[in-house]
Amino acid sequence: MTTIAAILPPMLTSAIAEGFTAPEVLESGKALMPKANTLGEGLAMILQDVIPLIRPDLYEASRVCLAVIAAVMITSVVQSFSGTQKTVCDIAGTASVAATLLFSTNSMIRLGSDTIVEMVQYGKLLIPVMTAALAAQGAVGTSAALYAATMGIISLIGSVLSKLLLPMIYLFLALAVASGATGQDMLKKFRNLMRDGISWFLKTVLTVFTTYMGLTGIITGTTDTAAAKVAKAAITSVVPVVGGILSDASESVLASVAMAKNAVGLYGFFAILAIFLDPFIKIGCHFLLLKATGAMCAVFGSKAMTELIGDFSTAMGLLLAMTGSVCLLLLISTVCFLRGVS
Repeated sequence: MTTIAAILPPMLTSAIAEGFTAPEVLESGKALMPKANTLGEGLAMILQDVIPLIRPDLYEASRVCLAVIAAVMITSVVQSFSGTQKTVCDIAGTASVAATLLFSTNSMIRLGSDTIVEMVQYGKLLIPVMTAALAAQGAVGTSAALYAATMGIISLIGSVLSKLLLPMIYLFLALAVASGATGQDMLKKFRNLMRDGISWFLKTVLTVFTTYMGLTGIITGTTDTAAAKVAKAAITSVVPVVGGILSDASESVLASVAMAKNAVGLYGFFAILAIFLDPFIKIGCHFLLLKATGAMCAVFGSKAMTELIGDFSTAMGLLLAMTGSVCLLLLISTVCFLRGVS
């Protein structure tokens, strides 16, 4: 009887926790939402479905980059054969590159902004459910502490990104175009200050959040599996600005994600990725193609135009860092709750 009495309360609280229902995924993620019972199957289905969706954007990005290469090449040829002054060519080349890249860059920034807002919205729906499920198992204090820290940081980063840092990308690009056309060092300094300010905020928020979770022992745990090492290396190299911080945090996610056995956690995990992956890969394709375009144009183009292409790729890199940061914050938060619920 004593043994039964000791075992019964955990069984009852576990059943209560399993009875919670995760909020339905937002409309933007429904097309990628997998019907799977395991994490591996779900990830494979999402990746399989997302590849066909990015082909039109990849084609459009390639077309834009080819137009940029043509504009830089024509400007260089005109300057070489006509003897036109370098300043005039720099202004004309900068204007042509900026005009060519402006539309696609603006669409990517809007896409990133919408993705951040949607991830934050879904996080605000998911976290209370996970908190209730964890509290139902008796971890009232832990669930309250997790809820306060998670909702606080998600609300903060969501508001700052959407209201301040995303508009700052436009200002960064405006300063980049102006400095490219005029060659003014002061404009370049303001441009670099804008870039460094965005990077500093993202690194600071992620460092504080992961440090807090690490000190509380919530996301500790390591894994030496090949998949974990590959994922860490990929995040470090693919996500600009904060890749190293994200890769360190991702190890905790990978070490703990096997505990995502209950329906609430698994559905929430898939929902976050379904909202995130398609926009992230599209922005990433633009980022990589702009990097390649800048490297190619550096061979025959002027320094001003090459730097401007690099600034547009930097803007895409900052956008990748913002969306990646919000996604991994939500995934880490979900894993933290799963440690108790599972």
